[in-house]
Amino acid sequence: MATPLSADRLLQALRDEGLHVVEHRSWRTNNRNHKGPWGPTHGVMIHHTVSAGTAASVELCYNGHSALPGPLCHGVIAKDGTVHLVGNGRTNHAGLGDDDVLRAVVDERALPADNQANTDGNRHFYGFEAVNLGDGKDPWPEEQLLAIERAAAAVCRAHGWGERSVIGHLEWQPGKVDPRGFTMTSMRTRIGARLDWDPDGPAEPEKPKPPTKPTKPPAVKPTPKPVAYEPFPGASFFAAGRNSPVITAMGKRLVAEGCGRYSVGPGPRWSEADRKSYAAWQRKCGYVGAAADGIPGKASWDRLKVPNV
Repeated sequence: MATPLSADRLLQALRDEGLHVVEHRSWRTNNRNHKGPWGPTHGVMIHHTVSAGTAASVELCYNGHSALPGPLCHGVIAKDGTVHLVGNGRTNHAGLGDDDVLRAVVDERALPADNQANTDGNRHFYGFEAVNLGDGKDPWPEEQLLAIERAAAAVCRAHGWGERSVIGHLEWQPGKVDPRGFTMTSMRTRIGARLDWDPDGPAEPEKPKPPTKPTKPPAVKPTPKPVAYEPFPGASFFAAGRNSPVITAMGKRLVAEGCGRYSVGPGPRWSEADRKSYAAWQRKCGYVGAAADGIPGKASWDRLKVPNV
């Protein structure tokens, strides 16, 4: 149980989790608060849009349709992992669901079967719609699954919740099938692992150092002037809108390492090209999966050796 996050706090929580967030139109005042209360909040609900294309899906979720007025969620998660914020407050996403499920979410325990529709879910749940046709064939790119994981974890982290505070629409309302294409059990496992990581970003695994053999003391040489490198600024530094010469210096080093994915640049403003370039560097360093998401971590940053600016 918690007081809902303000628009500013929700936006900051998502960006602190390393997400690329787009603020769509007047999302901060787009809500259904005139139709009922918003809060106390108890959890996060995941859906699929049953639509194709980012722009059309975002507009649909912002406006709704004749049978269901918008907003239809708080955030739309695109195939590329971008989160488009479309609502703030009460939204038309959860509908009526099972009160036994709500009590299990509040208690953060295993969910019972959803066999009733007697409780207002729009009041108590944040909602994220992921762009997918929901036919069991439309793929779920890893970038999108990672963004679902990050978005849910961001809200849970802000409220001090665990992964059992995250459910799918199919676990709430009888007859619903979303999200279709992955299991909520597997997603909760991912979210639980993320919540145990450093809140500054996903930790990169440390690699064991090979044993060293005793050697003769080296000859004494004049101590060269040390090269100054940029210290790791923290994962939250690398967020949409960040403008810094540190990002330009980082981009030049990525290009020098053969990891540049820029069509223009690099430049001082953090961009998707920077994220893709850094992901290539992480993979070059041996990281895989969520540890190669393009958001710098301290271990890979220190290896990159970005010159002090």
